[in-house]
Amino acid sequence: MLHIGCHLSISKGFEHIGIEAKSIGADTFQFFTRNPQGGKAKDIDANDVQKYNQFAAQNGFAKIVAHAPYTLNPCSDNPQTREFAEMVFADDLKRMEFVPHNYYNFHPGSHVGQGVDVGIGMIIDLLNRLLQPTQTTTVLLETMSGKGSEVGATFEELAQIIAGVNCQDKIGVCLDTCHVFAAGYDIAGNLDGVMTQFDKIIGLTRLKAIHLNDSLMPFGSHKDRHAKIGAGEIGAEALVRFVHHDAVLHLPIILETPNDLQGYATEIKFMRKAF
Repeated sequence: MLHIGCHLSISKGFEHIGIEAKSIGADTFQFFTRNPQGGKAKDIDANDVQKYNQFAAQNGFAKIVAHAPYTLNPCSDNPQTREFAEMVFADDLKRMEFVPHNYYNFHPGSHVGQGVDVGIGMIIDLLNRLLQPTQTTTVLLETMSGKGSEVGATFEELAQIIAGVNCQDKIGVCLDTCHVFAAGYDIAGNLDGVMTQFDKIIGLTRLKAIHLNDSLMPFGSHKDRHAKIGAGEIGAEALVRFVHHDAVLHLPIILETPNDLQGYATEIKFMRKAF
């Protein structure tokens, strides 16, 4: 069964976002925990969350994905930036327990010239300070395109982070199709090979969610430019094959294409029709 949704605003509450998701044919969604540039998060209404949890259960929703702000960089060379990352991350994990057993996705960060190994060490240190055996949320490392000094553009880097985490059952991966294509993983021409490589290096059991995007930039460009389904270098046919892959079929798939609500509805309908 295809579990597909898109990125929606949480500003009007969880129940509203659930109803909005269902109205466009979605049975999952992604939301920012706060302003994508950081800042204070909106207070959570426990009654609203309870209504959403009931709505999601009644409508067969898959797990949902919370996205950390883009400004979160746990491997910055600036101590204040790292302190901000830890503060936001810790607060978000507490808030995620209002909607238990879901996913919290973040960009691993940029080492800004310190070196990949140094950056990976900082990310591991943060995760080991914050992840708790009692939490229900699984934290997801997002695959990155490799622009600048980004950490996480290779499966090996993600595997290195995962290997250093103490709470092994609380860590996974969100694969972004645009990012991996731009990073040099040919999901359009050699999907089985890429998934076999992922399994060998990271393990497919770690793959928990998908960001489904076409890529405005060509293969191996290391540039993060999302495109609408079929309007980029990966192509609609290849993305349909991707979501049909045995390793992906059961996962929550989140569209992050440059769309409005109706555009998302059209893409969701297209992907569902492909089944």
